[in-house]
Amino acid sequence: MRGLGFREHGGLDRVELLDLPEPTAGPGQVKVRMRSASFNRLDLFTLEGMPGVTVPLPHILGGDGAGVVESVGEGVEGWRVGANVIVDPSLSDGTCEACRAGLEPFCRNYQILGEHRDGTAAEFCVVPAENLQPLPPSLDFVQGGCVSLVFMTAYRALLTTGGLQPGEQVAIVGGGGGLNTAAIQIARWRGAQVVVATRSEEHAEKAAKLGAHQTLVYGPEKPLDRGLWTLSGKKGVDVVFDCNGTATVPSSARALARGGRLVFCGGTSGPMVTVDLRPLFWRQASLRGSTMATRAEYREVLKLLASGALQPVVDSTYPLERGRDALEHLAKGSPFGKVVLTIP
Repeated sequence: MRGLGFREHGGLDRVELLDLPEPTAGPGQVKVRMRSASFNRLDLFTLEGMPGVTVPLPHILGGDGAGVVESVGEGVEGWRVGANVIVDPSLSDGTCEACRAGLEPFCRNYQILGEHRDGTAAEFCVVPAENLQPLPPSLDFVQGGCVSLVFMTAYRALLTTGGLQPGEQVAIVGGGGGLNTAAIQIARWRGAQVVVATRSEEHAEKAAKLGAHQTLVYGPEKPLDRGLWTLSGKKGVDVVFDCNGTATVPSSARALARGGRLVFCGGTSGPMVTVDLRPLFWRQASLRGSTMATRAEYREVLKLLASGALQPVVDSTYPLERGRDALEHLAKGSPFGKVVLTIP
């Protein structure tokens, strides 16, 4: 079986097309013949190696994917061979108190495909039966292979963790990545006033076409916090969605309104930030971390995608053999939407 991954941690030069044994579905599992997979920034972090996360080597990348059921393991019900499916990359034990309460991201044994276990960027992938959902008929394999992680993460971050309400102003910092393009649409669907802040004129134009009400191109001569403050009518922004980390979170925090919430689920430019606490407590604002989503939230996301209320944004596609090129494109930070692998 061919799969895209690495034999040792490092840079993009470590990525290769691996030849690995074909997996089999065990009890409660389903084997999927993958037709597509897509990458997230998480794949680059996994490749580099993250503190406290040990993965078996060689390791297959990819958290998102769609394909066709190849076989089912013992005890699996509800899935038939040949069914078109989409993969939920979140893995929880299903037995702990958090899981029983429907709060899977709080599971102490929580894992993500492609980060803790072999991922989807391969000809076959074996997952627990509960990690599959029917591929919505309105989506093809390429579209279905790029929606799970970013849409479920943005949905929970904005609506559950961030508490975004209709009519509130939300600023999405960074307009091009798959997570941000998902966030733009979810915030618009929620009825919020959407501002997209980006360093790229091109991404600002595309964000406006995707649904942003206002855009801000920021830089050294047009600081992020001042730009957001001005666009908010000098009242501050109700919710800021900022996953850039070191480079922008301090500025985003300064742009919060009274009672404002800064929500983050990553740190692309670095995980360490220095924030002035005084404006935060004076405005009774807060910083809130979020990751992934519950299974119930994920199902709601799929309903919105199936109805056409949300649309996957595909930047580019690459065949499995050119997976390293796809990751290099992602690493440059220039895509608008998702970078997807097609798997024959």
